[in-house]
Amino acid sequence: MSAPRLVEHFFRHEYGRLVATLSRRLGVQHLEAVEDAVQAALMTALESWTVAGLPDNPSAWLFRVARNALVGELRQRTRRGRILGETRSEYMGAPEDAPEPFLAGEMPDDLLRMLFVCCDEGLPPESQLVLALKTLCGFDVREIALRLFSTEANVYKRLERARNRLREVPPSIDELTFEQYSSRLPAVHKILYLLFTEGYLSSHAETAIRQELSDEAIRLASILAEHPVGKAPETSALLALMHLHAARITARQDASGGLILLEEQDRALWDQERIQLGLSWLADSARGDVFSRYHAEAGIAAEHCLAPSFAETRWEKVVECYALLEQVAPSALHKLNRAVAVAQWQGPAAGLALLEGFEPPSWLAGSYQWAAVLADLHRRCGHDHAARRYRDVAVKSAPTQAVRELLERRLQIGT
Repeated sequence: MSAPRLVEHFFRHEYGRLVATLSRRLGVQHLEAVEDAVQAALMTALESWTVAGLPDNPSAWLFRVARNALVGELRQRTRRGRILGETRSEYMGAPEDAPEPFLAGEMPDDLLRMLFVCCDEGLPPESQLVLALKTLCGFDVREIALRLFSTEANVYKRLERARNRLREVPPSIDELTFEQYSSRLPAVHKILYLLFTEGYLSSHAETAIRQELSDEAIRLASILAEHPVGKAPETSALLALMHLHAARITARQDASGGLILLEEQDRALWDQERIQLGLSWLADSARGDVFSRYHAEAGIAAEHCLAPSFAETRWEKVVECYALLEQVAPSALHKLNRAVAVAQWQGPAAGLALLEGFEPPSWLAGSYQWAAVLADLHRRCGHDHAARRYRDVAVKSAPTQAVRELLERRLQIGT
């Protein structure tokens, strides 16, 4: 792997971990300085590794450079004052690759603990998501705006408010109580869900699938499921849907990196062991009386994974799961997806009928998803004029080239 590619690889894999580890040692009130130091270390790596070659331990190299840059910045800020004096012995003396002890009840992962810190109840839910996705998950502002159906300007505002909150009321990672962990668990679930989703269908301009993000989401969710605070049906359901989707990830791209529709996928490429793992987590999620959006979505994924073919999918069960999803997590997007499933079960006219008279919210009406579904349903009903109109909107508003090419292939209309 070339040095530039390796730096990109380490940015995706190490950025959040480095930010979390350094913030834990120094304090999250210095989060922005930590981010700057980590970014500087990655830029230094790009320059140094290209000329001198790769170090024996790239992760430790990045940690050392980021740590030194951060200490230098704090020395300038404080003129060898109190902050540096209090942290210098731990900060400079601890080996960068030595495991740190964890107290009973702590999350045994710096990045996962920092996700809980970002979910401070003093922040609005969307600000929590923005802070976590930007600071710890490596999302850029455009990707966050797309995932939250927001604008880039709003994302910047929420990010600044969140950082101001951490500066004003600096929380301690080690002082979160079990009750705080528990109350913040739903927000952490949502972050992990969005992290997995960005990996499964990326908004990145050059990469349709970013498997390392999906893998990281599964890793963190697996750690969470083993912790007393995370042993919840929702965590198991979240892991179920992640594994069931990840089982199909290899079949979702062709040799050139283009996306492949579900009905076109070679099911022999699906990972049967991972499907069984997903089903086991789905069974585990059935304990108790809890039913969450993750249960409904895992149920949908399970129906797809268990179907012998696209045509033999139990579409009536998929429609039922989408109806339940609308009940527990009302969203116009879920209604749109239910219309797609109804069209597969009862025909495109039935799918259109479900949407008849429905006024989508502005965030959905302006999206490629809404236009693409209507284009496809009208196309299959033989309404060529309406199909072309919606197709043009969908293709124009597609977030990436891979999605654009998929839509153009899917929404072909005869002359």
